[in-house]
Amino acid sequence: MVAACVRVCNKVVNQAKGKTVRQSLFEQLGGIETLEHVHKRFYDKIYTHPWLKAFFEGHEQAAIELRQTQFMAEKFGADIRYPGMALELAHRRMYISEELLNLRRELLRESLQEEQVPEALIARWLKIDGAFWKDIRKDSLASFSEIDLKYEQPLIVPKPEAS
Repeated sequence: MVAACVRVCNKVVNQAKGKTVRQSLFEQLGGIETLEHVHKRFYDKIYTHPWLKAFFEGHEQAAIELRQTQFMAEKFGADIRYPGMALELAHRRMYISEELLNLRRELLRESLQEEQVPEALIARWLKIDGAFWKDIRKDSLASFSEIDLKYEQPLIVPKPEAS
């Protein structure tokens, strides 16, 4: 809700100044506050999801939200640097299938809609988010088992049975 107000205020101020300013996606979204709200809502869903929550056991939700916010802010054009490790390295020990990524995208879309992000900006957000799937998706268990994890414990979370 706050994000919607920020977007409108920014637009009105720029119109009043007679400016035609090309804003970054970060600015169009309303800045860091919008990303923080979306990621809080999103990870509330992830951390309670019967399948996805297992990937985050032992990781503080607030820390994950912060890293995701920093990462996406940088990708959306903010003057913020993501200090975390490369996605491929951070996710290499996890078996993340296309099905898991699609489920994640559904929860992200819900979170964006619940935060009243306009549909055009949701589409751009999801497109950018999806561009990184190639860095974390594993095509099959067979190909995943060929990764040399050295001393890392592989994380394979079976899909829970429907109740």
